[in-house]
Amino acid sequence: MKLTRRTLFAAGASLAAIASCPTVRASRQAEEPLADTVRTALSAAIFGDGPPQLETLAEAERRRFVAWRAGTDARLRTRVPDDALRQEFLACAWYECRRAGLDTALVLGLVEQESGFRKYAISAVGARGYMQVMPFWSRSIGDGNPSDLFHAQTNMRFGCAILRSYLEKERGDLFMALGRYNGSRGQAKYPQSVLALSRRWT
Repeated sequence: MKLTRRTLFAAGASLAAIASCPTVRASRQAEEPLADTVRTALSAAIFGDGPPQLETLAEAERRRFVAWRAGTDARLRTRVPDDALRQEFLACAWYECRRAGLDTALVLGLVEQESGFRKYAISAVGARGYMQVMPFWSRSIGDGNPSDLFHAQTNMRFGCAILRSYLEKERGDLFMALGRYNGSRGQAKYPQSVLALSRRWT
């Protein structure tokens, strides 16, 4: 691939953003042994097509997305002032939440808690991106490349698939699933904070 000035500039900007992004106190997801069936299901959940283009959606679904995006965009603008970055995040969040059967307000509350909507956030324990996914997940159910967790759609897909898996493991108990996501299962502080933040995005 020919390296143009634009390509080099974009790569440099991305690295600078990662280097300058403050660390966050977020997930300490525990690396647990996974049954083969769970590993297979999670692997299947993270691979597949990207968000559909707006023009390919059924009319009713397109109207729902446009309405949701308009309301959420206005509230998110102060947190993510870059228009392109914000629109990328909104498209990924909406699609991945529906793909995993999760409420968008819940996931936005989790993202706010975990990364403050910072795409290149890195926690003190190495969790990455919007949903603060730990790198071990790339080895466990992905292609082994943890740098992909800074890609918006990849990060949202991993995060949503992991949260859905924890919900199933906890038999639908959202409080316990959120605690497991954060590595603080059984403690009230994290789930209560995420649920309080999620009410802002309802």
